[in-house]
Amino acid sequence: MTAPAAGRESSGTPCLFASDLHGRPACYEALLDAAARDCPAAVLLGGDLLPSGGLLHTGDAGAPGAFVAELLLPSLARLREALGGAYPRVLAVLGNDDPATAAAALAAGEKAGLLEHVHGRRVTLGRFAVYGYACVPPTPFLLKDWERYDVSRFVDPGAVPPEEGVRTVPVDPRTVRRQTIARDLEALTDGEDLSRAVMLFHAPPYRTLLDRAALDGRTVDGVPLDPHVGSIAIRRFIEARQPLLTLHGHVHESARLTGSWRDVIGRTAMLSAAHDDPAALALVHVDLEAPEHAWRELVPVR
Repeated sequence: MTAPAAGRESSGTPCLFASDLHGRPACYEALLDAAARDCPAAVLLGGDLLPSGGLLHTGDAGAPGAFVAELLLPSLARLREALGGAYPRVLAVLGNDDPATAAAALAAGEKAGLLEHVHGRRVTLGRFAVYGYACVPPTPFLLKDWERYDVSRFVDPGAVPPEEGVRTVPVDPRTVRRQTIARDLEALTDGEDLSRAVMLFHAPPYRTLLDRAALDGRTVDGVPLDPHVGSIAIRRFIEARQPLLTLHGHVHESARLTGSWRDVIGRTAMLSAAHDDPAALALVHVDLEAPEHAWRELVPVR
């Protein structure tokens, strides 16, 4: 880990945003080296943080909880030791590839003051509010801990309904049938003024430059698949509530397909850190005082 830059000061609220690291140690090393170098106010983690296929593990070193306890938290502890009082806030949500059982390991990290698991929560960061929300609309994948119906109980062709997949934490099926992303977001923000709010999402909003999947020409039972796989509820929320900034991941190939990792809806700046090149970490640098000037660094990883 590189040493912190001597005398580095910032008049804004600079943050580093990364998503979809999928438990790759080299990606975390690159991220934390950047944090040691830049001394941001916060490191924001947008989900799919843990090794893929966690349901297949039975407590070995590849299991998501073990990854948090044995790699992520010790790495954050070393960063805190290196930076001292300049240690950033680390705000995280999980993603649809992360089992909910890993939340217990994150809670241990929160108790130790190393990170904050902010799904379904509002926290303050200087003059800003940060709201965390991990859930995505139904996908073809089987793990359903962080999936919700979007605005209704409609499910895209090829997707598995939330009550038909696998959960690592049991939920009453009646609750699953009632839950939607739209209702969750209404409850989470509860009519608050969002003009200085940052929404830390995993899912991107529907029909934007951030939610384009490589589904062109594909069909299920003769029905063409929609290449836009983002959340209608999140898009409607942004249109209606106009938060200052929204952060997204989930659709790895979108930036390559659309040519952009950023978009806008009205006054809201929307940024994605999803990236599909395994040789690089997409690291978004954003000052909350001026999110329109955000920039993306593609950091080579081994």
